[in-house]
Amino acid sequence: MELKWLLYVTLLALGTLAVQAHDMDDDNDGDDVVDIEDDLDDGIDEVEESKPETSTPPPTPKVTYRPPVPTGEVYFAESFDKGTLDGWILSRAKKDDTDDEIAKYDGKWEVQDMKDTKLPGDKGLVLVTRAKHHAISSKLSKPFVFDTKPLIIQYEVNFQNGIECGGAYVKLLSKTPELNLDQFHDKTPYTIMFGPDKCGEDYKLHFIFRHKNPKTGKYEEKHAKRPDADLKTYFTDKKTHLYTLVLNPDNSFEILVDQTVVNSGNLLNDMSPPVNPPREIEDPNDQKPEDWDERPKIPDPDAVKPDDWDEDAPAKIADENAVKPEGWLDDEPEYVADPDAEKPEDWDEDMDGEWEAPQIANPKCETAPGCGTWQRPMIDNPNYKGKWKPPMIDNVNYQGIWKPRKIPNPDFFEDLEPFKMTPFSAVGLELWSMTSDIFFDNFIICTERAVADDWASDGWGLKKAADGAAEPGVVGQMMAAAEERPWLWVVYILTVALPVFLVVLFCCSGKKQPSAAEYKKTDAPQPDVMDEEKEEEKDKGDKEEEEEEEGNEEKLGSFIALMFIQITVLQEEETVNRSPRNRKPRKD
Repeated sequence: MELKWLLYVTLLALGTLAVQAHDMDDDNDGDDVVDIEDDLDDGIDEVEESKPETSTPPPTPKVTYRPPVPTGEVYFAESFDKGTLDGWILSRAKKDDTDDEIAKYDGKWEVQDMKDTKLPGDKGLVLVTRAKHHAISSKLSKPFVFDTKPLIIQYEVNFQNGIECGGAYVKLLSKTPELNLDQFHDKTPYTIMFGPDKCGEDYKLHFIFRHKNPKTGKYEEKHAKRPDADLKTYFTDKKTHLYTLVLNPDNSFEILVDQTVVNSGNLLNDMSPPVNPPREIEDPNDQKPEDWDERPKIPDPDAVKPDDWDEDAPAKIADENAVKPEGWLDDEPEYVADPDAEKPEDWDEDMDGEWEAPQIANPKCETAPGCGTWQRPMIDNPNYKGKWKPPMIDNVNYQGIWKPRKIPNPDFFEDLEPFKMTPFSAVGLELWSMTSDIFFDNFIICTERAVADDWASDGWGLKKAADGAAEPGVVGQMMAAAEERPWLWVVYILTVALPVFLVVLFCCSGKKQPSAAEYKKTDAPQPDVMDEEKEEEKDKGDKEEEEEEEGNEEKLGSFIALMFIQITVLQEEETVNRSPRNRKPRKD
């Protein structure tokens, strides 16, 4: 049974190693993947040239790109497949309260194909530069007014180089007489801000709307609660992801990534700070009375210290029952001057003082129980009580923790329709990023879910299908991973060999019993006359089986240990080979 558990644990460990290797492959840089694909393409070309025409393999299925077309009414739709920035306005503004050197919105935007695209002709808007302020915007076909129809905003983002610190969120710019897209900047009023943002290890998916206070007319930002889902993959896998916000007239909202809900809630209940202030607030002028008693327990005023309570008794006392060990060297010091030490030649007694040899442990004390003056060891004092304190009792005057009284909130209001936000007339990207080449594509603003889904299917869906068609199968991925990490071959072999070894071990290692025919051919005692011998042979057989099983376990353990050592060595070699110092330069 122990052997079986050992095998099960080993198989589980091997599976974990394989999964970790697959995860490491997923985390590899995109440039490495491109190099491998280029090499494979070159190899395939050479093979195809050398093969006769009759043996040409069937071509790999390809996904043909067609620009998406809205299937219903939209307020804004942009796929960038024209290859230009027509309809988009670059900001020429400057940020306030910022040094002139970095205040300008001079970050570069271009319409480009996505790196490593599997859909030729599919273009998008790319934030090209890093460590600069970027701002670009475009007018809607008509302003969006919040009335009886939902709002759906959807677009795609690909962090082609990963992301260190920066955002990829979109702003829906409020319709105001002062709106000037040429001067779009961080303080330009917006109605909604939505999209991914990351700095350090803080991964966010913003949904913020600006709510107008009906009493004061001032705007306040309301933030949706953080999603429970793990967002890290969307920032690190270098794949195109589809971000969707659905806002309904009943104040409910949904946030989706790749058409999967990652956050949802209600504008009245799930925003911070809340849309509506509390009806009552604590009176800022209320003060705690001086005689207010907040102590739940107090010292007993009637308690008296016992007469036999000795506050001066020490916590530790000498053990009177201790006896000095025999052989204790009272006259020998614990440390003596090193007899082999010599005064340095450059020692100056006028400057350095009188030279003294360094102290070393007394050699005579090594064989003795101790040296120097013997002292009794200290033990806890059974009579020690410490400083006397009266016991604590319930406070009859306890009034609880004081809180100021509640008064009506003079700023209270109740807005039961926060969905009816400020209309917006433009969409904009106002971003700062420490990483370049952020890819945006297929923006759409509409009111019908089916229209947004059709647009996603014709855009993001095609990208997903093309990536899936280009990815190798499971066996291909395992072979590619083993080429990168040779130690995986050991894992694969063990994963296949161990079950076979298990079957052979448990099915073929039993003791063979003699048949009746064999008894007839020999002079061996017949079964009816060997009852006593059976018991002895059974005990002997059980012992032999236990010894055999122990031997098998020892052999298997040695074999597994040897394999894991081999895996460790290969992993260390791979780590060295993958270090920047040993990495071969990439060929263009």
